[in-house]
Amino acid sequence: MAFAVKIDKKDDVATLTPTNVRKAIAERSEKLHQVFDQAGADLDPSKVTVIEAADGQSLALQISAMNDELAWLGERATELDKIDSARAAADRWGAYGRGYDQDPANFAPKPGGPDPEERPKSFGQLFVASNAFKAARSRAGATSAVLPVSPMNFLRAFNTEFTTSAGFAPETTRTGRVVLSAQREIEVLDAIPMFPTTQAAIVYMEETTFTNNAAERSESGAYAEAALAFTEQSKTVRSIGVSLPVTDEQLADEAGIAAYLDQRLSFMVRQRLDGQCLAGNGTPPNILGTLNVGSINTQAKGGDNVPDAVYKGAKAVRVTGRAMPTVVFAHPNDWQDVRLLKTADGVYIWGSPSEAGPARIWGLPVVETTAVTENTMVVGDYQRHSGLHMRQDVEVAVGYVNDDFTDGRVTVRAGVRAALVHYRPAAFTAVTGV
Repeated sequence: MAFAVKIDKKDDVATLTPTNVRKAIAERSEKLHQVFDQAGADLDPSKVTVIEAADGQSLALQISAMNDELAWLGERATELDKIDSARAAADRWGAYGRGYDQDPANFAPKPGGPDPEERPKSFGQLFVASNAFKAARSRAGATSAVLPVSPMNFLRAFNTEFTTSAGFAPETTRTGRVVLSAQREIEVLDAIPMFPTTQAAIVYMEETTFTNNAAERSESGAYAEAALAFTEQSKTVRSIGVSLPVTDEQLADEAGIAAYLDQRLSFMVRQRLDGQCLAGNGTPPNILGTLNVGSINTQAKGGDNVPDAVYKGAKAVRVTGRAMPTVVFAHPNDWQDVRLLKTADGVYIWGSPSEAGPARIWGLPVVETTAVTENTMVVGDYQRHSGLHMRQDVEVAVGYVNDDFTDGRVTVRAGVRAALVHYRPAAFTAVTGV
């Protein structure tokens, strides 16, 4: 079966229209699915009829060629999605800006460069500039004195050999490197479009009745009556936060505190939000993540191999959800099974061990993350049918809690407020049992 959209080399993909990109992905995905289906779980080339494969090596090479084309097409589709997203964002921000002062002179650079006081401050800088921090450092009412006494005055006289145990111990200075604990990286948020909001809830209208009775009619005959209805839907903005008590002694190290808090507290909040987008159970105050949206598609692996199961999950997005999937989320342990797939005679399907191999399947980018439940993959059209609406980005506040003042410490808190909406649940599929 010849492909309607021909690709001889990678550069050919850049000239394809969005329609032909989608068409090329669909026809190559379908053919590759037929190959896997015929080859069976043991990937036996003798069972394959849709292509000519004399042995495992020939089968692997042809699968690899189609995989390469799907990877090129997937990259092109991602570029097109980003262009569409940027265009939509520009339209949205244009709507926000209408009616406001648009005089270009107001946006011209100031002589001498921007005022340092007007530059955005980092998370840690906001903390160390706060009144609570300054009050804690000043310790109003306390007095201190510096005594110029040499440490040599404290050395005892010994009649034994002057060694490190009897005299000065060698000075040891830290390198300045801080080794952070191993944590799950933030990967999910990069695949979900974000939008600003000033609302406490995201309210929208969903078309819940679509009865198409359009039909042929004879002259003077009645027009068939259709039915349309909408239902108002609402997703409440949820808050995620964390706090950390800091002692007065730690406050003395201003630079270290600023850098450390800047990274770790904001990371904690964003990491939690990242995980909630896939696995949040939706019970207030939790966000409703993709895996717990009740009406998404479900595709069980059953007797299929993993690529076939993912293909069927993506097809459910296309057929049931009338959407085009943009990403696959997979646990690293589950993606390992795909990466190590071999033909019956031992040839690797996803590239030899000497190569990195494509982090794509059926042309879709694969995001390896432990935020998704092991043995489950998620495939969906996040670009067009989901949105993370940010009511408040990471915000820091400093104050006293309970006995903080008398115990010589302050409490720093960080929080974010957001609402995740899956506008068309059928545009997402959970592939189970992988």
